Amino acid sequence: MRFSGFRVVKEALTGHKGWRPLWRNPAPQPAYDYVIVGGGGHGLSTAYHLAKVFKGSRIAVLEKGWLGSGNIGRNTTIIRSNYLLPGNEPFYEFSMKLWENMEQEFNFNAMVSQRGILNLIHTDAQRDAYRRRGNAMLLAGADAELLDRDGVRGMYPWLNFDNARFPIKGGLLQRRAGTARHDGVAWGYARGADLLGVDLIQNCEVTGFRIENGRVLGVETSRGYIGAKKVGVAVAGSSGRVMQMAGMRLPIESHVLQAFVSEGLKPVVDGVITFGAGHFYVSQSDKGGLVFGGDIDGYNSYAQRGNLPVIEDVAEGGMALMPAIGRARLLRAWGGIMDMSMDGSPIIDRTPIEGLYLNAGWCYGGFKATPASGYAFAQLLATDAPHPTASAYRLDRFARGYVIDEKGMGAQPNLH
Repeated sequence: MRFSGFRVVKEALTGHKGWRPLWRNPAPQPAYDYVIVGGGGHGLSTAYHLAKVFKGSRIAVLEKGWLGSGNIGRNTTIIRSNYLLPGNEPFYEFSMKLWENMEQEFNFNAMVSQRGILNLIHTDAQRDAYRRRGNAMLLAGADAELLDRDGVRGMYPWLNFDNARFPIKGGLLQRRAGTARHDGVAWGYARGADLLGVDLIQNCEVTGFRIENGRVLGVETSRGYIGAKKVGVAVAGSSGRVMQMAGMRLPIESHVLQAFVSEGLKPVVDGVITFGAGHFYVSQSDKGGLVFGGDIDGYNSYAQRGNLPVIEDVAEGGMALMPAIGRARLLRAWGGIMDMSMDGSPIIDRTPIEGLYLNAGWCYGGFKATPASGYAFAQLLATDAPHPTASAYRLDRFARGYVIDEKGMGAQPNLH
């Protein structure tokens, strides 16, 4: 079933009797060539690219709940490629290019909106740092513009430019960045993978790995044992718990990251804005709600909910940047479990266990990386060779001293 404007009109005229489920609900087979643990954005993207690009067959995605029930549906929907370091920027720019063609490729409306992202500048030193980052982006083939104070005022005249502590002096703009509908991304990849023959198995929790002589043979699940030639794990904040069942301890901590949405307002924020003097970022949804977030909660947690101190901190950042939102009501809040690596950058690599592969450590960057993460992980599973843009995301880089510390903050996950 392909979607089109003509199809929508036809179904409207015939009582919407022709729509079918977007994907099958198959029973698990005894064995597969590839088993992907985790039915979120990265797992579904991996299965889709593994089947479409690398012509893999006999592929299954195992999800303990329903598809898209984790972080893919619990984020602030921002997509961007405004990174500095050579280990990160080419990868995220590759992801940005995949975002731009995604909807046409799998014939599904993921509501990709390239409305731009503006990182605000508040000090002279920050201007120098953003100039450096912008040049790194241009060298990697991305787009970047350094705006002065008047340039920012022309876009958002209602910002608090003359804040005594955090005056706005300019901004780094990436016009190709923007937002996408998080659920739509999960559904699109799920539908695309299903059409390519991938089995999407919901309510199937992995409870263990069967490993013999240093090689994984399959997974134990709540629906029985499933054999596999290769197993890829992409479970975000649950990475530590899942890989512990294989006897591995990861350089990752799990923290909750909260996000918020206000009541519906008239259009005011037509792009994405980040506060350079605090951790606050905001966009406006199609329904009018301001969608915003900030720092992770500072303690380790597997709960999909956070605490009031972070809510207060995020609200303070928003008020310092745009006091006009002071009377807007907070409609709801939610949390996702972040797999925070020691240097703030991800891991896409083989593990010491033959046939077992890991995709984890995405910190704040998981959603924007969804297309490239799936592509790179699929290539690794299919060929045992890393994608060129993901070659630095090695599991052993911490032991070897090749960290990718984008913020230069050191080996403390809550600082990234």
